[in-house]
Amino acid sequence: MPFDRVLSRMIRHGRLTVRYPDGVERRYGGQDGPSAAFEIRSRRAEWRLVTNPGLAFGEGYMNGEIRPVGSTLYEVMDLLVLNLMEAGHPGERVMEKLRWLRRRFDQLNPAGRARRNVAHHYDLNGRLYALFLDRDRQYSCAYFPTGEESLEEAQLLKKRHIAAKLKLDHPDLHVLDIGCGWGGMALHLAREHGVRVTGITLSTEQLEVARGRAAEAGLADRVRFELMDYRDWREPVDRIVSVGMFEHVGVDHYRRFFRSLRAALKPDGVALIHAIGRSDGPGSTNPWIAKYIFPGGYSPALSEVLPHVEKSGLWTTDIEILRLHYAQTLAHWRRRFAANRDAIQSLYDERFCRMFEFYLIGSELAFRRMGHMNWQLQLTRSPETLPLTRDYMQAAERAAAESAQAQGRTGGEMACRPRP
Repeated sequence: MPFDRVLSRMIRHGRLTVRYPDGVERRYGGQDGPSAAFEIRSRRAEWRLVTNPGLAFGEGYMNGEIRPVGSTLYEVMDLLVLNLMEAGHPGERVMEKLRWLRRRFDQLNPAGRARRNVAHHYDLNGRLYALFLDRDRQYSCAYFPTGEESLEEAQLLKKRHIAAKLKLDHPDLHVLDIGCGWGGMALHLAREHGVRVTGITLSTEQLEVARGRAAEAGLADRVRFELMDYRDWREPVDRIVSVGMFEHVGVDHYRRFFRSLRAALKPDGVALIHAIGRSDGPGSTNPWIAKYIFPGGYSPALSEVLPHVEKSGLWTTDIEILRLHYAQTLAHWRRRFAANRDAIQSLYDERFCRMFEFYLIGSELAFRRMGHMNWQLQLTRSPETLPLTRDYMQAAERAAAESAQAQGRTGGEMACRPRP
């Protein structure tokens, strides 16, 4: 059995039991570490786990051809990822080389294709996201200063953290929010800092919800949302914020992205880009994620990003790496998804639920085991735009916390509830 030979070499930590399609059970590993078991229910699935494991395991789970036995899916995937990162898989090494050769083609994102890619994931039934995200529907890495925060608290702290880096020191500022999601960041900046915000998105579903939320919050005079590609923006602005959108830009378009930012910023403007990255250098997107979750998506190493910042003429005035914050965020989402699984299944079906479970678990493990992280880049056109030290950031966050405490507001109370 070819897959048996792969696992015999790969599993070095923990104990794995696999039941094959002919009913035979085999055990691998034996050293200290986690234990898990799963069954392979078809010869087809077994063979594909040898030739293209990055795609086959997720598809096998979705189709019921691979099932955990006496273990959770998280336990099975954690054990496999732990060993894969150390020992590797010969089939995956070959497929990774092939993905590398075609990654520029896979990440071509002209405006029309970018809109289709966004619709694939973000134009799903709005109730889905309300059932596992926080009340403000923040679909990006939260910020856990202590690790003990609730999801609502951590998402509020993320918004404050980013606002502090934007240095919103007077209410006449105009902020451009690129990839505004369901509007939570834009509404927060307008409500808490009095600035004027324009949010742009390629998702029609997100646009409708964001506009409704602005009207319900009484902020439609300060916040507007448009269906627009960042390449089409022409108005100079004081600040630019982009959270969780850069992963959809594509490596072929980084030069255009940062040149667009520079062109949109006023001479004393500030931009803050928050995105998923990888700590171990350039790579390629997992094929299952690319096919089922984020077509055209890629989380870049900073070594792929900073050369384009430099060539754009922008100053990199601050870089922060958030290591395990997204792992904790995803753990919250995973638990909430499980708690609302029946309701989600009523929206879609069992196969969809398995797909989303696999996505949330795989993403969490990417941050815990596979070198993924988040980076935040603060950018300006001039080296004189911001104070010489980072002290103003901490001061702004403290002031926001003290103001909220004085008014008796908590993280949950401050979050504007999205429409169902």
